[in-house]
Amino acid sequence: MTEIKLILLFDGGCPLCRKEVSFLRSQDRLGSILFVDIDSSAYDPELYGGIGYREAMGTIHAITSTGEVIKDLKVFREAYRLVGLGWVYAPTSWPVLGSLADRLYRLWAVMRLPLTRRPSVDQLCRSRGHFDS
Repeated sequence: MTEIKLILLFDGGCPLCRKEVSFLRSQDRLGSILFVDIDSSAYDPELYGGIGYREAMGTIHAITSTGEVIKDLKVFREAYRLVGLGWVYAPTSWPVLGSLADRLYRLWAVMRLPLTRRPSVDQLCRSRGHFDS
C-alpha cells in the first residue's frame, strides 16, 4: 500500500479544478496524493485540518504527511513534485517570478468563481447551510 504524502482539497464544482485534478491523478502513478472534493456534501472539515468550506473555496489547500497545511501555489509545487513534474512549478519559487506568480494566483483565486460562471462563495455557503465555515 502506498503512503499518502499529500491530501489535496479541490473544488469539484469548478470545471478547471476538475481538469487539473484529472491531470494530476493521471500522473500520480504511486498514489501519493489523496484528492478530496470540498464541493461534496460529504466533505467534513474536521477530517481535514479543520479547513472549512468557505476557507477552502477561497484558495487551494493541501495537508502534507506531517500534518502541515499548505496553500496557494505551494500546493501545486508539492503536487507536481510528487508526480515527477516538479520542474513545471519550480519557477514559481524563484524570488522575482515567485512573487509575481503568487500575486497572479491570488487574483485567480478571487476571480475563479465568476470566471467559471458559478455563484459567489456566499451563495454557495448558503445553499449548503454553511453560514460561518
